[in-house]
Amino acid sequence: MNTKTENFTNMMKDEKEGTDNDIDLSSELPQQVELPPEEQITLLQQQINTLQKKNSKAVRRYKKELELRPYQAELIALQHYLEETNKRMIILFEGRDASGKGGTIRRVSRYMNEKHYRIVALGKPTEHQRTQWYFQRYVEQFPRGGEIVMFDRSWYNRAMVEPVFGFCTPEEYKNFMRGVVGFEKDLVRQGTVLVKLYFSVTKAEQSRRFERRKTDPLRQWKLSEVDLQAQDRWDEFTSVKYDMLKKTHTSSTPWTIIRSNDKHTARLNVLRVLLNSVPYKRFNPELNFIPDSDIVISGAREIEIMEADRIKKGKFKA
Repeated sequence: MNTKTENFTNMMKDEKEGTDNDIDLSSELPQQVELPPEEQITLLQQQINTLQKKNSKAVRRYKKELELRPYQAELIALQHYLEETNKRMIILFEGRDASGKGGTIRRVSRYMNEKHYRIVALGKPTEHQRTQWYFQRYVEQFPRGGEIVMFDRSWYNRAMVEPVFGFCTPEEYKNFMRGVVGFEKDLVRQGTVLVKLYFSVTKAEQSRRFERRKTDPLRQWKLSEVDLQAQDRWDEFTSVKYDMLKKTHTSSTPWTIIRSNDKHTARLNVLRVLLNSVPYKRFNPELNFIPDSDIVISGAREIEIMEADRIKKGKFKA
């Protein structure tokens, strides 16, 4: 028998019978320790508590979404009204960073007819757009008859973000503040339903949401360079917020303030505000359509609150 044949024969024999050189790994495997009954019960209870906590959170989230459903159904009826009457509707979602605008927009649009609404979130203007009339790129996105357009931030960038970060000149800011009221009154006079929502969140809650964005890989994309400076520039944003409300809240183009520390109650009340803005036929008249007065504040009332805080504490609260 040649050497190759002998080696092959020995290898096959070793696989069947094992050899003296085989290593016994059984001694290296961790041995399962038998816990005393009391410790087994404690461990099992901890596992049950963990599962219940996870399930409880999921159930709470599901119930919250379920509470929105009847109002989301009403929005479909509202859409039908706009289509039948050929009315146009514009909804502005404004407010501080991490105040809950995006999540609310998703709940508003979730069951809507996609053919009759659009969500517009314009980025930084191009050099060409900067030479145009400021409102032009927004007007290009305006709705046709029977359509809703939701602006995730709007022309009010010029009243809030741009002056705080120096993205516009003082003259550009003044021109905007002088012209925006007339611009909006023309829209309303010509039949457009205009709803202006400002989401108001506390500094502490904004900070908590930013921290979550930093550590959550699914939310990190939301964190921008502007966001990172929002806390440091809190008082500056508060000041321009007051000026914006003071100069652009009118009886025909009012602001509605949404207290959004609690995201769910904010979303629920935004749905009520929207449904009350159009005289459509209610799908379910038994629903509660009255906004919560602790969550929904008129622009005029917010101005009064801010002025009272300034007198009492020497500066605006939020």
